[in-house]
Amino acid sequence: MSLSATKRVEELGLVLPGAGGGAGYYGTRYGKMKPHYLSDKLLFLSGQTAGVDADGKALFPGRLGRDVTVEQGYEAARLTGLNCLSCIKDAVGDLDRVKGLVRSLNFIACDPSFTQPHLVASGLTDLFEQVFGPEIGVGGRASIGVMSLADDYCFETWVTVELH
Repeated sequence: MSLSATKRVEELGLVLPGAGGGAGYYGTRYGKMKPHYLSDKLLFLSGQTAGVDADGKALFPGRLGRDVTVEQGYEAARLTGLNCLSCIKDAVGDLDRVKGLVRSLNFIACDPSFTQPHLVASGLTDLFEQVFGPEIGVGGRASIGVMSLADDYCFETWVTVELH
C-alpha cells in the first residue's frame, strides 16, 4: 500500500496554514464567498493564493515577466498549494479522502509578453504530486495569463478534487 497523503505531508516537512485552529479562509476579505463547496464526492475550492506576509501584504506581488521571476512565481504557486491542502483538510477532515485531482484552473498575473504561465503553475502541480503521488495528485490543468489579480497577487487557482 502506498504512503498516505497525511504521512507524505509530515515526511516532506510541510506545514499547512491554519493547522490547529488557525484563522480560517482568508478569501472572504474580498467579498462574500464560501471557502469551498462540497457536492457529493466533488469538492470545489474557492480561489486560493499564496497568502500574505506578517504585514498583510501579498506574498510575491506583481506580474510575471515584469516584477516577479518564474522561480518566484513557482514558489507562489507552491505556497498556494499549501493553502489548498489546508482548505481540503478543513473541508473533509483528512487529506487521505482525496481520490483524485479533477482539475486546477490557474491564473497568473503577467506582462502581456510573458509566455510561460505553465512553468509557474507547475509549482502547484509538483506539490500535489509530491503529496498525493502521480495517479491522484496530477489532474487536468489550465494556466491563463491575466492582467491583474486582487491585492497584486501573482498567482491564484481554483481546484476541484474527487473524494473517496
